Amino acid sequence: MTKACRHLCGYLFGDLHLNRIEIRCAETNAKSRAIPERLGFTQEGKLREMGYTQDGLVDYLVYSLLAAEWRSWC
Repeated sequence: MTKACRHLCGYLFGDLHLNRIEIRCAETNAKSRAIPERLGFTQEGKLREMGYTQDGLVDYLVYSLLAAEWRSWC
């Protein structure tokens, strides 16, 4: 999944010339959180009780990456 997201970032920044990409994931989902963290995304904040699982309401974390950061990172 990390490899797929890396290629998608390259496409979004390179071909579509986007300036910002955002990823949101449940705070309790360690595997999903690891993807933006491995790709150099910055955690910007928390959306409280944004999603619902079988265990109840969960907070979502918001990660972002800017085109300039991507170019300097890759």
